[in-house]
Amino acid sequence: MGVRSIEPEIRSGMPTYMSRYPAPISEDIWKQKYRFGAEAGIEDTWQRVARAVASVELRDADVWQTRFAHILSDYRFLPGGRILANAGTDRMATLLNCFVMGVLDDSIEGLFTALRESAITLQQGGGIGLDFSPIRPAGSPAQRTGNIASGPVSFMQLWDAMCETVTSDRARRGAMMAVLRCDHPDIEAFIDAKREGGRLSHFNLSVLVTDDFVRAVDTGADWPLKFRGETVRVLKAAELWERLIRASYESGEPGVLFIDRINDENNLGYAEQIFAANPCGEVPLPPYGACDLGSVNLTRIVKRPFASDAELDFDTLAATVHTAVRFLDNVLDASHYPLAQQAVQAAESRRIGLGVTGLADALIMLGISYGSVQGRELAGRVLETLRDEAYRASITLAQEKGSFPALQTTDFLARPFIRRLPEALRDGIRTKGIRNSHLLALAPTGSISLLAGNVSTGIEPCFAGSVQRLIRRASGDYDSVDLEDYALRLWRDRGGDDLLPPAFATAGELSPDDHLAMQATAQGFVDNAISKTINVPSGIPFEAFRNVYRKAYELGLKGCTVYRQGSRGEDILTAVAGVECISGTCRIEDGAV
Repeated sequence: MGVRSIEPEIRSGMPTYMSRYPAPISEDIWKQKYRFGAEAGIEDTWQRVARAVASVELRDADVWQTRFAHILSDYRFLPGGRILANAGTDRMATLLNCFVMGVLDDSIEGLFTALRESAITLQQGGGIGLDFSPIRPAGSPAQRTGNIASGPVSFMQLWDAMCETVTSDRARRGAMMAVLRCDHPDIEAFIDAKREGGRLSHFNLSVLVTDDFVRAVDTGADWPLKFRGETVRVLKAAELWERLIRASYESGEPGVLFIDRINDENNLGYAEQIFAANPCGEVPLPPYGACDLGSVNLTRIVKRPFASDAELDFDTLAATVHTAVRFLDNVLDASHYPLAQQAVQAAESRRIGLGVTGLADALIMLGISYGSVQGRELAGRVLETLRDEAYRASITLAQEKGSFPALQTTDFLARPFIRRLPEALRDGIRTKGIRNSHLLALAPTGSISLLAGNVSTGIEPCFAGSVQRLIRRASGDYDSVDLEDYALRLWRDRGGDDLLPPAFATAGELSPDDHLAMQATAQGFVDNAISKTINVPSGIPFEAFRNVYRKAYELGLKGCTVYRQGSRGEDILTAVAGVECISGTCRIEDGAV
């Protein structure tokens, strides 16, 4: 059976040619992170990746190679960095960006088995997430020996040292997420763990916040800290919440994951429980789950940028999504897995995480302010199209290749996110099945956005027109590189004067409510989660800072990270010419995706 083309021609007025390297940083990033062997130019990389991902097709592999190369070569679709670096190579390395490790066993044998599994996963290119809640609190007696336990934070230090030791690709910083339940007896030590500079530098930290805890904060109730169902001590929920927010205000961490909402909204809630997430938080995962990421570059589907009739080409967006879903689904079969359990979990659910990048730059090219109602409405329309076309593509794939094995149709259709889909898609799932349990995630897209010419990352606003960015080199050292925002450079190339484009706004110029409103708009169309930082200036009052977290919960978000400029010491990004620029989406973002 042949392949039916669903990809329309690029519309008139839309740029049809993208240079090999959209900006000098593009070639640099390619050479540092994604070039393999004797590849002479990035065209060789596109072909290598397309060939490897198409190789799992049982028919028409050459056709799909061409299709995949087409959406890669004009930077319209940007796969996760592990795919670009490792697909089609002879490396024993995974194509999947991150994994959540298995449930920790509170025994010395179990913990060191988990440490070994984590080391193997990191060494073969995957970031990891771990829930340290199963580890007994500090000061309690060990089960068999009677020795006094040192607690979760001490074991996190062991993981941190291991990560520093085994990370083989120094251009990519080892990526880990540690989470702890809000009712664990060591939660205060966890909250304070990164107040001392330099500690746990390879970890992002998030507290698993439950609905019961939020209610206890609101009512001024006591909050029992428990281990294995037994209360160890009791404190005021509001005092613990204040401590958490104060630590985030002063040191940039921890963030929060609203774990009950994550599980309530999980498409596979009937078959699994989620305890943790990938390092940047956009893919909550069950034990041994993996994130398989790629993003549509929205700047490449703007027709007639900066003109009075500029518009997004939704037909090209839809067609790109169909090809990208197939691409990411193939990655699951083409990838090497560090552990057998990871391969089993990936095959059972066939989770993928398709997202977007360049949203802010695309809005600027359309003359629409990021913080406006119009900006959020257009973002919602984009993400609704992404959702509907991704689910449509997955239903089509199921007819050809079969549904994911863990599908129980009645239970799946009863899940909250699936109930909110258009009825035509629900009917399609009911009658034809679906290839993937989850399809959508909004990642930080650090390195791949640089590769595409320094487009704005994920759904974040632009940091500034010009920035100095710290880029991690193969040596492990950082270089400071001057960068200009993609939309601003295009504006000037097309004859714009020295002033910024009318719709240009930086992260620091937006209010916390603007950030939250965009994230809430996006969350309604995303079945996984979102990596998004609420950037705030260094002088924000603590009370206002605290309110951001509360509003995030009220808006139905799955997690929240608020970054106060300077709270982590040296920022990844520094503004040029006095324009304020704030970083912190994912401290290890340059290597994460």
